This record gives sequence, structure tokens and C-alpha cells, in this order.
Amino acid sequence: MRPDILAPLFTDIATLRGVGPQFYKLLARLAGERVVDLLWHLPVSLVDRRAMPSLPEVAENQIVTARVQVGEYHAPERRRGRAPIRIPCLHEDGLIELVYFHMKAPQLQSMLPPGSTRIISGRLEKRGPHWQMVHPDYVVPPERESEVRRLEPVYPLTQGVSLRKWHNVLKQALTHIPTLPEWLEPTYVKQHQWPDWKTAMDAVHHPAQPQAILPEAPVRMRLAYDELLASQLALALTRDRVKKQAGQVIQGDGRLRQQLLKSLPFHLTKGQQTVLQEIETDMAMPEKMMRLLQGDVGSGKTVVALLSMLNAVECGRQAALMAPTEMLARQHAASLQRMLIQAGLQDTVPVVLLTGQDKGKERALKLTQLAEGQAGIAVGTHALFQDEVVFHDLALAVIDEQHRFGVKQRLRLIEKGRQADILLMTATPIPRTLALTFYGDMDISSLREKPAGRQPIDTRTASLERLDSIIARLKEVLASGQKAYWICPLVEESETSDLAAVEERFRSFCQIFGKEQLALAHGKMKGSERDAAMQRFRDGEARLLVATTVIEVGVDVPDATIIVIEHAERFGLAQLHQLRGRVGRGNQPSSCLLLYGGPLGETARARLRVMRETNDGFRIAEEDLKLRGSGEVLGTRQSGLPEFRVATLPAHGELLMAACDDVKLILHRDPELKTHRGQALRVLLYLFEYDRQIRYLGVG
Repeated sequence: MRPDILAPLFTDIATLRGVGPQFYKLLARLAGERVVDLLWHLPVSLVDRRAMPSLPEVAENQIVTARVQVGEYHAPERRRGRAPIRIPCLHEDGLIELVYFHMKAPQLQSMLPPGSTRIISGRLEKRGPHWQMVHPDYVVPPERESEVRRLEPVYPLTQGVSLRKWHNVLKQALTHIPTLPEWLEPTYVKQHQWPDWKTAMDAVHHPAQPQAILPEAPVRMRLAYDELLASQLALALTRDRVKKQAGQVIQGDGRLRQQLLKSLPFHLTKGQQTVLQEIETDMAMPEKMMRLLQGDVGSGKTVVALLSMLNAVECGRQAALMAPTEMLARQHAASLQRMLIQAGLQDTVPVVLLTGQDKGKERALKLTQLAEGQAGIAVGTHALFQDEVVFHDLALAVIDEQHRFGVKQRLRLIEKGRQADILLMTATPIPRTLALTFYGDMDISSLREKPAGRQPIDTRTASLERLDSIIARLKEVLASGQKAYWICPLVEESETSDLAAVEERFRSFCQIFGKEQLALAHGKMKGSERDAAMQRFRDGEARLLVATTVIEVGVDVPDATIIVIEHAERFGLAQLHQLRGRVGRGNQPSSCLLLYGGPLGETARARLRVMRETNDGFRIAEEDLKLRGSGEVLGTRQSGLPEFRVATLPAHGELLMAACDDVKLILHRDPELKTHRGQALRVLLYLFEYDRQIRYLGVG
């Protein structure tokens, strides 16, 4: 139960003055429904109103604050068209005209009576020999000069929420801040010269210097550390609870795994052997396994997953592999069945593919096979965790491309088994800071090396101005028997626009290459049509696949050696690396051509440079974090991962490491959080709404 001391912060914003039903909806959508949500909505920039220069020193469009005397003017009740009212004001250095549109005369005359002295603040513009200020931000009498905020924070707002209205509700929200017990070590606070939490929260909304809103400012650092400490403490408590949960000992006799290994046309890499040992050790423990397997493109995660699932099947149990898309699920099912057939295990280890396309008797048969234990391995999409899907004895759940699933979706699959072990997989290497941030409750395995024989991909960039010559060269390459991908650009955040781009490119290529050589794949196609197109490409009937990013993961055509990515500057680094990973999957030299349209911005130029310099997905992930930030790298809004309110990575990466160390020490000294500091840390967890983790500790 949340402590009473936090009650003011979690008060509904409807209790604030001026927040009616309509404004409530706008504020709730912008920041949240509680007072604390308003406080976490931090400024992104500042308007500096400290300048009070003489007029000869003013720069064009400079924001200034000035004392003026209002001159005589006539404000007609009615005006024609958009004619403004111009109010002459005398400054000690000359004339400043205040310009108003759509203001009523009585309102202006009340605010600016002729002969009065006023403090004005706004942007000065040159109009002929004089200065003018259009709709000043502030107009107050001298005795109210303190109302002009010399450093005025600017917040991300939405239509219907003006800065003035926002400041009104925020001012009230700031009065709700209680004095909370200090949860940080006093020596650490003193070392960094940080204020207490209440002072920091007030100061971040009332910056005393322009630098105060930067991530490295002391008040921001303090608040960021509080958030990171709460997050890491919550993850550690969750991890501890999972480790205490009873699991099932899964330790097969190895007969199926040995038969598969003997049939493989390659030897496992040292990395694969190490990861398998880690997974098998976890599965043999009586506690539940929670492990994340991250591997670069083409590092061999699929065979690791199959060997892990065979461990469960050897024990007479079942395993499930869940993929985010039907296309990837079908790809996985085909890959697993191909390896099992090569090993002569297709009858011993039946694989069932369950997707949303299954209907009628076919679906009923598959459900029966799962429920009665006839199927050892299930592969599917989210259809695997629908209510009517019942497993006979699910021991291991493997979730591929896990960042595309929400936490609730993952839990629903986990609940299908009796304390099933969990193996999450991702082909997007995760920077260490993000791994600690989002997966601190899990053990992490990494596959860094590629299987023997894999060739590095030669990556080059070229301007779209060279499109004609590139197409001519591609025509020669296809005539020699090679296969290639052509990836069409992201037009904007719209599937419709992306679809138009790929269809237009496909039509133009039909005229150039001949339709019989082409295949088309995009997300709006029926699954069966897309699968048929992919099969034509795999079989060699089509030599060029024109596609959207639908082929980003899971598509495995070893003899495809060329990929061209059109308007590569519109893609993120991780996505470019995933797309590049569609080639270089065999033993033939492969190449990737990144076509860009100019002019290139600094970030786009940096992305293309990194792609040229390295094929290492782990380095690319780190660079992507620097360029885009954690939210975009992992896609937190889509995946259900936590999103920080104050902390930003990598700007606060060192604080994250410090928080990790702090949490280890805290739980070593006070695992139940019962000491004076422990009680304060409980308040911190409630403040950041980690209520469930508090319940793990018992009442408190």
C-alpha cells in the first residue's frame, strides 16, 4: 500500500484549479492523470528573458525585457480585415511598437492604458527605423515585474495546452511536493553536491541558469539517479523472486541432441557451445530459467534454440517457439523441420506450426496434438497463447525477436506451462547499458562469432543520382545468375506510403528486368502470397526480390549475395544492419549497397559511415544508442518496455553503473529493506510505481 506521505503526489489533476473536463483530457494525454505526472513532464529548453540591453545593442529577433511608457493610441472597436493595432511605447533609447492582432479594444486599453509604465518581454523585430514587438509574452506594471520569468522553461505541449495554462497547473502541482526521507547515501550526495529530492524537483522546473536543464546538470543528475536506482532495485527484487520460484529440472539424456549434431554440415562455434552449456545448466536447476540470448545477425541462434528444445523433448516434455510475425514463424518451422529431417528425427520430434491462418479441422487437429503431447515442438505467432491453446507439458518457451512482444504477451505464454523455463532471443545486439536497464532481472548470453565459412559483407554507399548506372550494373549481375534484394524506402510512419513506394519500384523494374525475374514482398500481402513469392526467390525462379522491411528478420536465402537499400538515410542503424544480414549467409562473397538522397544530415551521415566501417552488430548497437537514444533503439512504446521520465541513455550511463553497484550493496546489507535507508528506498520504489516489487518483500 502506497505510503501516505506520497498521497499528495498521486492526487488526481482534476483537483487543480482551472482543470475542467476538456482541459483534463488534454493534460492526461500530454502528461498523465496524477500530479506526479505533471512534475515528471520536464522542460526541454529555456527562453532567456534576462537581456535588458539598450536598443542600439539589440540583435534582430532577440528576446528582451524592457521598461516602456505607453503612448497615445486609438484602438477601434471594429477593424477591417487583419489590420493590427499598433501601440507606440517610448523606451529610453527610442520607440518600440507593440503589435496586436485579434485583440479587443477594451482588453488592450485595460492592459496598456496610455501614459502608464509597463514591463514588456518578447521578441524584438526591426520595422523600418523602429523596433516592434508582436504580441509580447509579458505586459505587467512595474510592481509585478517579478512575474516575468527571466529564465522561462519551455515544455513539450499539445494543441489546447498553452504555455501560460501549463505554468498555471504546474505551479499548483509544485505545491504538492512533500519532504521525503533521503534514500541516497549521504556521502554520495555530498560527493556530487546534489540537493535533496524535493529541492531538485522544484529546481528543475525553476532553472537558475540555462545549463540547469541539461542532462549533466546537478539537479537532473540527482533525479536521473533516483529513477535509475529505483529501476535497478526493482529489477533486482524481481530477479531474486524469479530465482526463488520452483521450476522443473530438465536434463535430457542427450540422444536427440547428439543425433542432430552429427547431421549438421558444420561444427558449432565456441560461442554456441558456451551458450548451450549456460542454457543446459540453467534448465537442470530446480529454479526457473530466465535467460536472454542475444546474437548478431547470422550467429546461429536457431540451432541453439533447437538443441535447447530437444533437451526438453528428451525428458518427454514440450517446447514452444514464438515469433512476432507469421512470416518469421513459418521460416522458423521450415528451418527446424529441415534440420530434423537431415537428422532423421522428423517422426521422433513432430513440429506443429500454429498461426492465425489455421482454421477448422486443421486447427482442431493441431490443438489436439499439443494438448495430448503428440507434438514435441510448437512454433507460432501470438496464436500460441490464445485461451484455447493447451499444452500437455510445456517445459521451455523460446521467444524470438522478444523486443517486439509486450511483457503481458510474454507472461501469457509462460503461464501455459508449469513453471516453464524462458529463453528470450534477439538478433538486435543490446548495448550493455540497455541490457542492465531493461533485462537486469535476467541472465544474458551473447553470440558474437559467425559460423566458419561466413564471408564479411562489403558495404558501400552511393548517391541516388547514380541510380541508372546502378540498375544497369544490377542487370549484369542478375544475368550472371546471382540473386539480389532491393529494399524500398521508408517514406514516413505510414504502411500505405511504404506500400506505394515498393509497388512503384516493382512496376518500373518489371519493364527493366522482365516480370519473370522478379518477386514482390510487403506486409500488406496475404501470408500465402508472400510465402509463394519468397519460395520463388529461394528456388531461383526469381532472381530479384523487391521488398519492404518485412524481410528484416528471419529470411534465410544463402545464395542471395547482394542487397540494395534505397534511401538508406531514412533507416536506423540497427535496422540497416538487420537488412544487411539477409546476405552473407552462405560461403560466397556478398555486398550491400546503401543508396542515399541528399543533402544528408549529420546523423544520417554518421549512420552510413558506421555501416561502412563495421559488420559488428554489437558495435553498431552502441553507436545506434548514441545516435538515437534508448527508446528508439528498443522501440519501448511498441514493446511494453519501461520508459524513463528523467534519465536518458547514454548521457546517464555512468549513473546506471553506479546504481547497479549501489543495489548490490543495498541487498547484501539489507535484503528485506528494513533499515532506516531501506524504508526510504521503499518510498522510492512506490514513488516510481514499483508496487509489485514491494509486495515481493512482504507488507510495507
